[in-house]
Amino acid sequence: MTRALPHHSALAILGLGANLGDPISTLESAIESLKANPRTSDWRISPFYRTAPIGSNLAQPDYINAVGACRTDLAPEALMQWLLDIERHFGRDRSQDVAPNAPRTLDLDLLIVDQVTLHSPLLTLPHPRLHQRAFVLRPLVDLLPEVSLPGLGRLDQYLPMVSDQAITRIPD
Repeated sequence: MTRALPHHSALAILGLGANLGDPISTLESAIESLKANPRTSDWRISPFYRTAPIGSNLAQPDYINAVGACRTDLAPEALMQWLLDIERHFGRDRSQDVAPNAPRTLDLDLLIVDQVTLHSPLLTLPHPRLHQRAFVLRPLVDLLPEVSLPGLGRLDQYLPMVSDQAITRIPD
């Protein structure tokens, strides 16, 4: 059943990742949690990708990443707070992250909400590094090939710039 949301619902695009435990099962369960929120509808999920960790000196397993898109009437900060609640439910304690880009049971990032630009202590929109990360760009362009952002243009044009980052699509 598709839920009807008010006309003013926004397109929200999320990054999903995990590299501890059974990351594929974790992402599948997290996606079910995301879809269960009555304030969201019309969910679409990209294929899963295996990606090497970037920006960390810690030895850690590869990540499994995907991108999800939905319609929502939640305000961006409320949406981000809900994502943090889901992370906690899956065992993530951000206060225990030992370093940036540390291993994670679950990582949910709010990447884009329509054309909203926001800078708050909780959230920056659009995500400031999304165009520099293959683990976001490749699944995002798979899901929404023509997505563009003010100041950046179409995001597919950034794929060649991240071609040195290891990323492999996981067969369905």
